[in-house]
Amino acid sequence: MAADDDFPIVAQGLNHWFGSGEARKQALFDINLRVRRGSLTVLVGPSGSGKTTVLTLLGCLRDVQEGSVHLLGHEVHGAKSDLLIALRKRLGFIFQAHNLHVSLTARQNVMMGLQVHGRIDPALADRAAAHALTLVGLGDRLDYLPDNLSGGQKQRVAVARAMVGNPDVIFADEPTAALDRDSGSNVVDMIKRLGRERGTTTVMVTHDNRILDRADRVITLEDGRIVADTEAAPA
Repeated sequence: MAADDDFPIVAQGLNHWFGSGEARKQALFDINLRVRRGSLTVLVGPSGSGKTTVLTLLGCLRDVQEGSVHLLGHEVHGAKSDLLIALRKRLGFIFQAHNLHVSLTARQNVMMGLQVHGRIDPALADRAAAHALTLVGLGDRLDYLPDNLSGGQKQRVAVARAMVGNPDVIFADEPTAALDRDSGSNVVDMIKRLGRERGTTTVMVTHDNRILDRADRVITLEDGRIVADTEAAPA
């Protein structure tokens, strides 16, 4: 069940444990899923259900212990570090804490998203950052410092930083948790637009029930197991 162009993420028989010895506890049980290209897949469930663990395993942020994860056509389990580094360059990450550098402008923060690609022409990086910020509605805030931006605007800068390198896949962990309803909806709508326009695939962890109607697919986890998997009806 390897990944292909239509399914850039495929997990099969994924199990995971935390701790060691008598304290070792299984966190995931036989996770199987295929994520379609360009889709927005949302992982939901109570705290401790395994959502973020799944996200970090799929995104090469945690070592796969047992099972298979095919990401963008490559097996992650047991992969060498150079392959994992190359894969991470094709990914974007958005977290609940926007993690902006307070001493850098919005434009400069987004330009940092290009650093994973190595040396890049400064003028080209500047134009790419400005374009990404314009796409998320911050074309008039390019040179604002984070302290001069609202919470929703800061998160949009984080979205721009994640997408500036044209990633194949975006992994988002609670990206709307600190936002009001309108700001959260706007962030999710931007992510959806990326899927339509660029074929960007997004996997998102959330407790925010307000955005579930925007997902193409909702996967529910409980106690480390997938207990429900619902796809939206075709538009």
